Amino acid sequence: MLNTLLNSVILAQASSVGDVPISKVALGFRIPSFDQVLTFLIRMFFVVAGLVALLYLLLGAFEWITSGGNKENVDKARQKIQAALVGLILIFAVLAVVTVMEQILNMGLGISRPIVFPKLIQ
Repeated sequence: MLNTLLNSVILAQASSVGDVPISKVALGFRIPSFDQVLTFLIRMFFVVAGLVALLYLLLGAFEWITSGGNKENVDKARQKIQAALVGLILIFAVLAVVTVMEQILNMGLGISRPIVFPKLIQ
């Protein structure tokens, strides 16, 4: 029974490097390709950028509330809120433009469609 369990984990094909035999092992998952990793990183960048902009917006609102009516502190808080709103607008504008371009050009840039690199050798 242990032998069949080991045989199910170790694949039948084995290669060797020099004098050392190397067996292919079933990992239980598939290692993602470079285009999948790049698509994930691009999407994660926009998620993190949106969260940072929202956090900055909340920080500005908190500073406004705790300013105590001091004009300088209110102006600093207002500038933070404006910067966060401009950042959020830019993020959504870039997402919208890239998504429209992906649909028009029928290609993947990593936002609404995954990036696909051409396969030169199959």
